[in-house]
Amino acid sequence: MATTNQIHRRRFVLQSVTGSLLLPTLASYAEANHSQGPPKKSEKSAPRRFVAVGNLLGFQQKHFFPDKPGKKYENTTLLKPLKANRNKFTVYRGLDHGLRGGHFAVHTFLSGVLHHESKNRHDGNVTLDQYLADKIGGDTRFPSLTVGSEGGIHGGCQLSWTRSGVRVPPITAPAELFEKLFISDTTKQRARKVRDTHLQKSILDSVLEEAGDLSQRINREDRNKLDEYFSSIRDVEKKIEIRKRWTKHPKPDAPFEKPANTNTVDDLPMLYELIALALQTDSTRVATLEIGGSFLPQHLGIQKSYHSMSHHGNDEKVVANLLTLENYQLEQFSKFVTRLSEMQTEHGSLLDSTAVLFGSGMGNGSSHTNSDLPIVLAGGGYDSGEYKRVPTKGLQKIPLCNLFVDIARRTGVETESFGTSTGAFS
Repeated sequence: MATTNQIHRRRFVLQSVTGSLLLPTLASYAEANHSQGPPKKSEKSAPRRFVAVGNLLGFQQKHFFPDKPGKKYENTTLLKPLKANRNKFTVYRGLDHGLRGGHFAVHTFLSGVLHHESKNRHDGNVTLDQYLADKIGGDTRFPSLTVGSEGGIHGGCQLSWTRSGVRVPPITAPAELFEKLFISDTTKQRARKVRDTHLQKSILDSVLEEAGDLSQRINREDRNKLDEYFSSIRDVEKKIEIRKRWTKHPKPDAPFEKPANTNTVDDLPMLYELIALALQTDSTRVATLEIGGSFLPQHLGIQKSYHSMSHHGNDEKVVANLLTLENYQLEQFSKFVTRLSEMQTEHGSLLDSTAVLFGSGMGNGSSHTNSDLPIVLAGGGYDSGEYKRVPTKGLQKIPLCNLFVDIARRTGVETESFGTSTGAFS
């Protein structure tokens, strides 16, 4: 009985400590590579980057997708805002994850895996941004940036998930994102972070010692559970190492005064601008932006609830209001694409080296379907100016994750699979 109690006590200590260390504030730090500091400026090849923009409630499909595929597709109501950048992106139709769940499946947009079904998967429900951050994020101060809101439907934005099944909490406003990118810590703050890092490392060492002893006293089933803890501990160790390496290095100079927080509608252009600057300063190479429940129609002069309007039942007035919202979102996305194309590096424009995915995990908000997702992919070699339509049923159906495999490869990560992929999109 004493041995059993001791095992339970140690398991509790292990779970408690790792749980306390796997805080959301650490979730954005990804796996470190072998470099010992910031990358040198004389990199031989252009760094590859990835940005994903997600919408919580989808877009009006019949106003989004053209009729005929190819390069001569018509500019639909919702594609007209992108007209100036037509040759810089590809539109896809027929791609999805084959899932159901309505609002409860929107979080699968970048993973293809429902959270509650991810436990026994090797990579859980890791999203594409975090998967890439694990591989290419170690050379930057922030392996990834997640921007969104904590309010709205079902607890706020859920676009980004780690392989441990942890939701990456979003940076919620321009002022917070600005401070993260450009405001350096004071001497006292740096000293405190150094102390915190040492303390966390000490706790990890203690946990590893406890776990090592415990592993000799438990059965195979419990040892498998313990291996999960070991994996979490190793992840935290790598994250702490990245933070430690960047503590002494100053942040880039701020290009303007800290912006004020207003509301998601009016703040959207600034959020896009700050993400562009984060890429330009090489503060990160992976970023996501989710437009969620805090995007209030009232700030566009529409006195209706965004969520309630998404259940429009083909009411023409309601659809017209939704098109106003969605056009605004696409206009701001188009300006972001333009901004990246104007930012020049020694290897060409920033857009040339950045794959920018735009879409939603919701196909039809009115009927709560997660199929036939709206997908636009700009930059990063996807500047074909084409509309591609793929089969939606049968053996010919192509999972959205197949496109993610191709994005990963073009971002410099060689992989044969991702999520629920069956190959690479070609």
